[in-house]
Amino acid sequence: MDKIYWILTTSIFITDLAIRIGLSLRVIMRKRAASVSLAWLIIILLLPFFGAIMYLLFGEVRLGERRASKILSEQPVISQWTQALYKRVSVDWKQINPECIPINRQIDAMVRIPTMPDNCLELISEPTTFLRKLITDIRRAKSSCFLQFYIWNEGGLADNVTDALIEAKKRGVTCRVLVDSIGSKPFLSSAPAEKMRSVGIEIAEALPAGLIRALFVRIDLRNHRKVAIIDGTIAYTGSQNLVDPSFFKQDQGVGKWIDAMVRIRGPVVEVMTAAFTYDWMMENHIPLEDLYPSSDIHPVDSSGNALVQLVPSGPNLEEGAIHNLLLTTIYAARKKLILTTPYFVPDNAILAALKSAAQRGVDVTIIVPEKNDSRLVHYASRARYEVLTKAGVKIMGFSGGLLHTKTITIDDDFCLFGSVNLDMRSFWLNFEMTLFIYNKEFTARVRELQQSYVQSARKIDCELFTRRPFRERFMENVALLVGPLL
Repeated sequence: MDKIYWILTTSIFITDLAIRIGLSLRVIMRKRAASVSLAWLIIILLLPFFGAIMYLLFGEVRLGERRASKILSEQPVISQWTQALYKRVSVDWKQINPECIPINRQIDAMVRIPTMPDNCLELISEPTTFLRKLITDIRRAKSSCFLQFYIWNEGGLADNVTDALIEAKKRGVTCRVLVDSIGSKPFLSSAPAEKMRSVGIEIAEALPAGLIRALFVRIDLRNHRKVAIIDGTIAYTGSQNLVDPSFFKQDQGVGKWIDAMVRIRGPVVEVMTAAFTYDWMMENHIPLEDLYPSSDIHPVDSSGNALVQLVPSGPNLEEGAIHNLLLTTIYAARKKLILTTPYFVPDNAILAALKSAAQRGVDVTIIVPEKNDSRLVHYASRARYEVLTKAGVKIMGFSGGLLHTKTITIDDDFCLFGSVNLDMRSFWLNFEMTLFIYNKEFTARVRELQQSYVQSARKIDCELFTRRPFRERFMENVALLVGPLL
């Protein structure tokens, strides 16, 4: 009996040791950021077997062979469309801050999407206003309604959106709904979804998740985009999911979710429609050439004077694109930089850029929710406050609800608006959508919105913060260890 026990325990020990050594070597050879590699090494070495399982499930970006082959097969069609787009787009940069031109060039080089001129942008700061405007536009739709959201939650005005889509479908409008498999899991099997399917509305599940799929793809790669497009001429994007805040996560003790969206008319809507069509193609196994006739992709007439450049980001696109663009954006600031984000877990590069901006005299303000729906993110964020406030960065804790808006304004000249959080998940794992808006007028409106958040926020006092209890500091530092993985 003792011999069997000895053989069994020795076998387990040797197997565990082999797994730890093997995976540790794999982590090291992947040549990722040191903070990410060290975080995974800690998990693998400190948690027998469980750490290995965690790494195999979440440690590497695995989209699956089918998706990878589909991306390659459709690349010629995409390249042909973008080349044609560049030939008919002309932008006058004379009235724009010269700091914007290098960013435009960087986006050109990484994602091959040009800046689109002559757009009209309407900032929507009230969630119910967004939903009502969307319902009105759907009721007026003549050819297509395309909606893509990370979360679709039934209740309130969200149900009115469902009813408007059903009415649109009955009068012959093409209606497509793309929602994330995990974010919208309850909705996919809900009564509203079944009602839509029953009248012929197409509903697709983005990045399907399940136990079997977890063996072949990384299941926490999520489609985090929030987009609605009507007739290929009107578009919405921003931070709000398809939810009525009065019916969404009311039991979490963080208050109503505070979001902002933008309603867009103009040439950039064509690019947004193409981005939706690409995502729809990826999830429905339909070649782009077959999907194009019903995609409503077409040139859109001029409607305003705003220059807008769309940046879709995600694991299957240019690696680290949005992360690198955010670095360029922060370093471009000369006078004033304001950022709003619900989840603030920057890596060392973003942290250094923010500190550098403050130290060279830029007025840097970061607005985050005082209460967060993720305790881990809450502590990991606070672990960075001390070093930032000492460098001169102002950190404001918003107390009017869970501030979910994602915006950056730079020197009153241009701004970023979309779905990207300032955390590693948005930088490297999620499929996101961001508008780079080179327009002073719209930037001023976003700045006003940011200032309204400041009015309901409390500044983190550096001196008082350094005297917080040891327990708080310990929890923050523990959370910081896994910060690169959040």
